[in-house]
Amino acid sequence: MALQAYQRTQRATENPRGVEYRLFGQVTGALMQAQSAGAKGSSLIDAIDWNRRMWSTFAVDCMDDSNKLPNPLRAQIVSLSIWVTKYSSQVMQKGAPLEPLIDINRTIMQGLQNAA
Repeated sequence: MALQAYQRTQRATENPRGVEYRLFGQVTGALMQAQSAGAKGSSLIDAIDWNRRMWSTFAVDCMDDSNKLPNPLRAQIVSLSIWVTKYSSQVMQKGAPLEPLIDINRTIMQGLQNAA
């Protein structure tokens, strides 16, 4: 009960960058767990899907004319989203390593942390 109250308060007071940082942390953690498990099975599929959906959501948001980020940054996020989608297919179909996906998420997390 106390944990749920804390989580509600956290969500209500957290700024958008903090929310994005937390989401990136959760998704990246899932990718790292899949990597530790040998990058096979449902944990891999779920982590890749979650990561791809997150990036796709950010890309859609950046394509919205009401997005207030600078246009060059919006374009870079869309470009990264496209790369994540393509690379994720390589991971699933050809067994490419997860490390590049983890690295890009960590880099974004560092940027979000430094911007806060």
